[in-house]
Amino acid sequence: MVDAPSDESPEIDAISGPDVDRIEFYGGRWTSVLPIALFVLWAIVQSGLFRIGDTTGLVAGMLVSLIVGMFFVKGDWTDYANTIFDGMTKRVAATAVVAWLWAGMFANTLQAGGFVGGLVWAADAAAVGPALFPAVTFILAALLATGIGTGYGTTVAFTALFFPAGILLGANPVLLFGAILSGAVFGDNLAPVSDTTIVSAVTQDADIGGVVASRFKYAIVAAVFAFAAYVVAGGAMPGLDISQQAQDLFIENSEPAGLVHLLSMLVVIVTAVMGRHIVEAVSWGLVVAVVFNLVFGLAPLSAVLLFRVPDTSVAAGAVAGLPIVEIVDPGNAGVTGSLYSGAAGFFPLIVLVLLIIAGSEIMIRGGGFAAIQDWLLDNVATGVRSAETTMVVGTAFVNSMITINTAAEIAIAPYIARIGQKYNINGYRRANILDANTSALGYIFPWAGGVLVGFATMQGLPDQYEWFTEAMVVNPIQVWPFVFHGWLLFFVFLLSALTGFGLEYTTDRRSDEVSRV
Repeated sequence: MVDAPSDESPEIDAISGPDVDRIEFYGGRWTSVLPIALFVLWAIVQSGLFRIGDTTGLVAGMLVSLIVGMFFVKGDWTDYANTIFDGMTKRVAATAVVAWLWAGMFANTLQAGGFVGGLVWAADAAAVGPALFPAVTFILAALLATGIGTGYGTTVAFTALFFPAGILLGANPVLLFGAILSGAVFGDNLAPVSDTTIVSAVTQDADIGGVVASRFKYAIVAAVFAFAAYVVAGGAMPGLDISQQAQDLFIENSEPAGLVHLLSMLVVIVTAVMGRHIVEAVSWGLVVAVVFNLVFGLAPLSAVLLFRVPDTSVAAGAVAGLPIVEIVDPGNAGVTGSLYSGAAGFFPLIVLVLLIIAGSEIMIRGGGFAAIQDWLLDNVATGVRSAETTMVVGTAFVNSMITINTAAEIAIAPYIARIGQKYNINGYRRANILDANTSALGYIFPWAGGVLVGFATMQGLPDQYEWFTEAMVVNPIQVWPFVFHGWLLFFVFLLSALTGFGLEYTTDRRSDEVSRV
């Protein structure tokens, strides 16, 4: 998901620590799965059956699910209520929230500086047509995600910048969104500085360098086939019917000057690769982007931050001349600009994710998670092949419920280690199975964090471009078949588990890095 390189290790014991109050439910441990199961059902009905792409509606669904679950608690409900608070304050959820906010501000500032116009100009000049644009987007998104170690940040940036450019050039919106998510999957899986990489390595007693090197072959195989699939699908799936006049006008007014923000993105990549925290890396990129906007005349300071002060304010006369102040009628007062809009669009999603983590915490403390894993261990993992298949399928199942991939990875990691150690499976192999599936499926399910963060970004595009309508926004239920790299990565590891390809057994080696952590 995101990286926070430091001397501190990630939360690798579990989402819940060992010394927490357990919750007892009527019906036993399996009943604790009820809040998450009800939410998944709500999401399927809302997004799939009713075709309503509304994040706030999903928030309501999660709230209702948590309330329903409370009625099945034995005894005092206080522990259940406290677990909701504990889950919502987990660092793993805050990490995702911070990544979205910073990435949103950065992407919107590049957008204000004409980066989308620069992309359209470059694609038009290079004759990159609508058929090839999704495939190119997949490669570029994969490179960015690998460099900065955050698939969520990549999804935000590319949905805000590459998505409208591709739509204008005639690319199919659903396929293009799938290509962006696929690029995010690639980077989340392979980046050495990604949280998913770090957690998978440390929890499976493997060094990060060896884990990345050993999983490269799987990622590349999936990526090659995914690229080919986007090329073929790009030629077969038509784009939207956009007004030719609006399309021609935008292309004619597109200028290469906005491409200077490629340097802004490069600053983020280089800073992240140097080992700096992702917040620091994106902040430096944001500062550079604002400077470029001002120096090259791409956007005024008011496009970054603007206070619309009502003319009835006592301070109106004193601040009227400031570049970030506009005097307006009281009915139009407020704050705007890329910093504001870039962060504000994620507020409903932030609430949803915090509630989902709370539901996951209830499932863990209630024993539902352990019940699932125990059943798999007792009934499915009866040999090496079936054990590895259980790892793949079990990780996929957990990701269908815990929609933040790092949180899902932390929750299931001890069980992956337990199964692997039982059959003497190498730590690299265990880490690769764990990371690949949490990275892939975290961007596939319609209620997954990676999909919803892109959807939230997309919902703000009609306010940015006159030609972009609500009808162009992709419903999360539409995109899941087209996240080609995610599906291919999942099936590559499923096939590897079934056939034993790449299987290694444990040696006596223990790396210095793992010992240090």
